[in-house]
Amino acid sequence: MQLPDAGALVALFDAVLHSVWLLPVLAVLIAFDGPFPVLPSETLLTVGAAAAFGTGDVVGVLGLFLASMVGSMLGDVAVYALGRSSNRLLRGAGQKDDGLGAWVRRNLWSRPIVACVGARLVPGGRLVSTAACGRVRLPVRMFLPATAASSAIWGVYMLLVGAVLGPITKGNPLLCLAAGMIMAVVTAGGFEAARRIRRRVLARRAAATVAPVATSEPALAR
Repeated sequence: MQLPDAGALVALFDAVLHSVWLLPVLAVLIAFDGPFPVLPSETLLTVGAAAAFGTGDVVGVLGLFLASMVGSMLGDVAVYALGRSSNRLLRGAGQKDDGLGAWVRRNLWSRPIVACVGARLVPGGRLVSTAACGRVRLPVRMFLPATAASSAIWGVYMLLVGAVLGPITKGNPLLCLAAGMIMAVVTAGGFEAARRIRRRVLARRAAATVAPVATSEPALAR
């Protein structure tokens, strides 16, 4: 079987990254990534940003930011609506007592922007925070500024990642794709490692507080 030519692959990816359909497709993927966080929207945004920064395409960078904002807010509104209706598609998202969900619920009413922005930067946190907003019926007037701020900060963060990768990849589509996938894996792995370390620390603290209570009981008379 004949292997595909490397030059043909580069040309194909380059055509995709410079297609007029890139921004609409990216916005749709980011929107659907809200209720179904399995789509490669972050990787595609990072790859597009790396390619745009690598070639100095300022207009392309602005277009990517706008597409990320539109797609992100549309997806957040959809999840918010599903949360308000308690739709089973969310499968309890926003109600779990897993650290992140509990933190979001504690801060949602007093600091909705902080809660949404903080959760958005954690893998899977977008679904948790926006679903929680709907579950607790956070007013729309409070939800929209929160989702706009979280979408903007997330978009800027992803573009900054692309800006870092741009000079390295020099706008090469294949290198941008490889770098974007590596960054996605490293980021997810880093957050997962931090989560496990946090759980172990909390477990040790809980054990340390229980131990003195157990040893403070009077000894039985012989």
